[in-house]
Amino acid sequence: MPQLHAAALLFDMDGTLVDSTVLVEATWAGFCERHRLDLTEVLAFAHGRPTRETVRHFLPDPDQAAAETRRLVAHEESETTGITEVPGARALLTALPPHAWAVVTSAGRRLAEVRMAAAGLPLPRLLVSADDVTHGKPDPEGYLRAAAALGCAPEDAVVVEDSGAGVRAGLAGCGHTVVIGGLDAYDDVAPRWADFRGFRVLPREPGRAGVTLDVPEPVAAGAGVPAGAVVQS
Repeated sequence: MPQLHAAALLFDMDGTLVDSTVLVEATWAGFCERHRLDLTEVLAFAHGRPTRETVRHFLPDPDQAAAETRRLVAHEESETTGITEVPGARALLTALPPHAWAVVTSAGRRLAEVRMAAAGLPLPRLLVSADDVTHGKPDPEGYLRAAAALGCAPEDAVVVEDSGAGVRAGLAGCGHTVVIGGLDAYDDVAPRWADFRGFRVLPREPGRAGVTLDVPEPVAAGAGVPAGAVVQS
């Protein structure tokens, strides 16, 4: 069975740990209906990005964008219908040493806390939210902040993502990035699994810092995992 080793694991939230697909799509559908926008186009841009950045992209008037962002955030923070864990996420997070993982999310802090709780997931000691960064994904700021706060070099961390914007942020900030879910555009640079079922935290080896996981074979095991990638046989 392959193994994954990292000084720290830096997880995205929506789509990676928390399945919020139904709620997110319904929220943006309402936004598109109000502003006569194409839902497919909005969803493609929004995935992995902070709400404020998506609203600003499609609503050029600053006052209108600010008001709409406040309305959307208030709605998201009050609604948890359909929120569930990505399979295996709870078991993995509860087995990880608290100092060895963080969540880096494009959601605001309050929304992240609401969704993690709704999915039955433990809150990390370190949560870097959209409230904590100037530049959202695909900018690597959030992942660089998380690595620094955990006291590890960015290149020693592993980013766990599900969106194109998030993967680009992980690759730019830390290099080692893996994908959870159906995003296959990065299979040549980021090993991918459907979910966390089969992930197992191994006992810490004497003299070896960080955390080591047994993991199933990646979905794209034959698609050219690059030399130096964190997945090892």
